[in-house]
This record gives sequence, C-alpha cells and structure tokens, in this order.
Amino acid sequence: MDVAEARAGGRLTRAERSDRVLDTAARLFYRRGVHEVGMDELVRETGLGKATVYRLYPTKDALVAAYLNRLAGRILAEIDGDAAAHPDEPARALAQVLDAIEIDLRREGFRGCAFNNASIEFDDPHHPARVEAREYRQQLASRLVDLSVALAGPGPGEILGRRLAVLIDGAYTSASHLGPDGPAADGMSLARWLLASAGERPR
Repeated sequence: MDVAEARAGGRLTRAERSDRVLDTAARLFYRRGVHEVGMDELVRETGLGKATVYRLYPTKDALVAAYLNRLAGRILAEIDGDAAAHPDEPARALAQVLDAIEIDLRREGFRGCAFNNASIEFDDPHHPARVEAREYRQQLASRLVDLSVALAGPGPGEILGRRLAVLIDGAYTSASHLGPDGPAADGMSLARWLLASAGERPR
C-alpha cells in the first residue's frame, strides 16, 4: 500500500490516485515549468509509489498531456455550462467568460497561461504539450465564435469571436509580465467594449 493510501486509512481508487498525481503535476508544472520538475520529485510529492504513478502515466509526456487535457476540460465545461444555463443570452455567457479571465489574471501565484507556458518549452509541434495547447485554443475560439454568432449574426459574430480570442490570449501574456493592471487591463476593456457594441448592433 502506498504512503498516501496508508495515511488515508485505506486504498485509494484509481481515479483518486490519478487526481492526486494530476493535482501535484498541475501545482509543480505551473509554478516552476515542466522541464524543471523531475519525475522522481513529482512522485515524492504525490506520496504514492513510483510504480503506481508510472502505471497511471508511463511517461512524463503522457502526464503533461493529461494535466493540460484535464485543465482544458474544466475550463471549457464552465463555458458550456454558462451557455447552457442562459441559452438565449449569449452576451451574458461571453461576459461571464471575461469575468472569469479577469479573476484568473489576479489570482495569487498567477504566472501566465498554463497552456502557453507548457507548450513553449518544446520545439516539436507534435509534442503532446503543443498538441494539447493547440487543441485548447481551437476549442476556446470555437466557443467564443459560436456565442458571438448567436449574439451578432454570422459575419460580425465570427469576427467578434476571433477578436475576443486574440484579446484573451494577449491579456494572459501581458499580465504574466506586466501585471493585470497594465496593457492586459486595456485589452480586457477593449474586449468588453466590442461585446457591448455587438449587443447594440441590429442583426
């Protein structure tokens, strides 16, 4: 039985072990970078046995991919949930996306976009980190465009969605270097202005 399981008073399920590994990876990878965190250190931090961790994630690349995939799933599920809760209010759903981003830019320990941070550590465009980051950005942009089209119609909506995606990406990059009150704040203000203008435009 692994140390963490013994402390918990019983065996952890596979899902619980996986969550423990991914939670640890998310904390260490985001704070210090993928290359800076060795698997031996990560295993120690989980409190699980090395064999257990490697059964779940045979390689570091597999772990990086799983960490980013889970994060993407959680973010996109929030957007989908907001959109589903207010199906006739796309402007409200888009505003909630912007609200969540502004909160994220100001959270303690913020150091930029997790997908960008991980993907720029690898040159190979086919590396799992690059693939997951690319897929996330595509999925995020797709949702922004869909909501924007629902708000402003096909032509203007597609333009609005793409512009919001660029402004969001830029805000994360700028805030990681200059803080949330620098150009990132101007970018988010511009995003809100574009959203308000689209809502006022007749379809």
